[in-house]
Amino acid sequence: MCGIFGVYNRKTERELAERCLNMLVHRGPDDGAILQRDEITLGHRRLAILDLSPRGRQPMSYLDGRYDLVYNGEIYNFTELKLELIKKGYRFESDSDSEVVLAAYDCYKEDCLNRFNGMWAFAIWDNKEKRLFLSRDRFGVKPLYYIRPERDSFAFASEMKALFPLMKELKPNRDIVCDPDRTVFYESTEECVIEGICRFPAGCFAYVEGNEINIRRYYDTLDNLVTPAATYEEQTEEFRELFLDACRLRMRSDVTIGTALSGGLDSSATICAMAHLSGETKRDTDSRMNEDWQHAFVASFPGTALDETAYAKKVTDYLGIKSTFVDIDPLKAIDRLDDMIWLFEDIYLTSPVPMMILYGELKKNGVTVTIDGHGADELFGGYTFDFINALKDARGKKERDMVLDAYTGSFPKDGSNIARKGGKASVYARFIKSSLRDKLRAKNEDYKRVRAAGRKQYEEMDTLNKILYASSHENILPTLLRNYDRYSMANSVEIRMPFLDHRIVSYAMSLPWKSKLHGGYSKSIIRDAMKPFMPEEIAFRRTKIGFNTPIVEWMQGPLKEYFEDIVSSKDFAECDLIDAPAVRNAVSQVINNSQAGFQDGEKAFSMLYPYLWEKNVLKRAEGTE
Repeated sequence: MCGIFGVYNRKTERELAERCLNMLVHRGPDDGAILQRDEITLGHRRLAILDLSPRGRQPMSYLDGRYDLVYNGEIYNFTELKLELIKKGYRFESDSDSEVVLAAYDCYKEDCLNRFNGMWAFAIWDNKEKRLFLSRDRFGVKPLYYIRPERDSFAFASEMKALFPLMKELKPNRDIVCDPDRTVFYESTEECVIEGICRFPAGCFAYVEGNEINIRRYYDTLDNLVTPAATYEEQTEEFRELFLDACRLRMRSDVTIGTALSGGLDSSATICAMAHLSGETKRDTDSRMNEDWQHAFVASFPGTALDETAYAKKVTDYLGIKSTFVDIDPLKAIDRLDDMIWLFEDIYLTSPVPMMILYGELKKNGVTVTIDGHGADELFGGYTFDFINALKDARGKKERDMVLDAYTGSFPKDGSNIARKGGKASVYARFIKSSLRDKLRAKNEDYKRVRAAGRKQYEEMDTLNKILYASSHENILPTLLRNYDRYSMANSVEIRMPFLDHRIVSYAMSLPWKSKLHGGYSKSIIRDAMKPFMPEEIAFRRTKIGFNTPIVEWMQGPLKEYFEDIVSSKDFAECDLIDAPAVRNAVSQVINNSQAGFQDGEKAFSMLYPYLWEKNVLKRAEGTE
């Protein structure tokens, strides 16, 4: 895992290239290098994970200097590909996956991409053809941005900040920055928070030659749907096999592995799969699997409704491994809040602080790779606001009850949530009424339209899978993937996500809705597939909390003075990205209202974030802060 940077068709002074590359030191603290040729400058910051020796350094050249590579990511099936390429006559000098990428490209050109199982953003310069090849993984787990500094030139980087020194001015994209409603709707597009910067699309490659950039798609989930087994029991077996194999591949590492464990289903299933594989597979059948994986890190929010440490401890006790509880105390990070926003560099609804603290603790404890459960909610129906829509396809009382049981069971039984009031009949009546109201009041904002609408494969999906496709490919998940890349890489930690194995994504999108809500449980196929390997109480735990920020408790408690100082400052009043009086009022309402809830805090913070972003990203980049 690393940070990459490059400039094509523009003479770039080495000092300028170093300024750009140094913006990415946090992504690769182990090594850094710049390669300059007549037409190209390539820079790389290394986080050593596979082949820790100097042979794994980048920029990496191959075939007597024919190709030069800068690469961020991991190709998990590199050992299988390497054997395949050796049979074709290729030779290797390292044990890294980087060299396999180069050989695969020489052998298959862009067709190599569909042979890769992994996450990546890379650039290959062909010294013979004098052209640049770029690619990004299927789902955009790894980031890649680009600009056109002049008409004939092209520059790219892992993060926007590495491109700032090449830009004449930094102007906010006000359509995004000033509209909280768009927060989860732009990450899957080319639009960025800075005008003039483009996001290279996931699942695509490009050749850059002369003043032309030709971006083409190599992968689309809708073109790779599969036919699951006929029965739910058989589907459960198929999914279990896929998930265990995805975890096995992601355990290939030459450095220590850990897990960010919440105590929820997804992260618990992941670490329990690793435990099972460690006992069953061992290194004699997969020599690159790392046996040093028994490191669970749990975010602790004492005294708040977000604290899940008791559930996480049940998992680690079951596995017989140590758990490290990380007290997410914002006061311990208050001196670094501005730096965290700079490192995050984008706009979001909530604070990046908790996750940056958590992944920072992993790094402090010697963990460089973490295998986490992200992506399952968006693929398998973990959000109540998603899976309640399966009622539109439910036929008869039995199927309706399946959905309603999953929905009402996801909330506390103490009657504190309106979702449970009146029982299933009342919930169903409210759903029908709200669905009709939503249709009558539907807004037609272009940015909310599902881009896959109208395609045959999409239109043939049931209602729930249409919603999950949008969540996983167009709005929520692309945004979360960006967020977790920043949270982890700000601390020089790599996150691997077995649920984002392309085989699992295709399988998830091919399952009928009833296989995701079987027996009245959300994400039922994960529960039933993994129940042999994990505590039953966790496998069939209905309530969901997830990784969130206790923003209300913080605004009313340890960070009260911090927020009051902000909304009283001169800079805040003069910021033209916000409606300062409205934001001040929203923040004050949360600080001073003992009845304020999470949504109130999230709204106030999202209204405030453009100011924090301008102060800590734009002005810092311009040297005015």
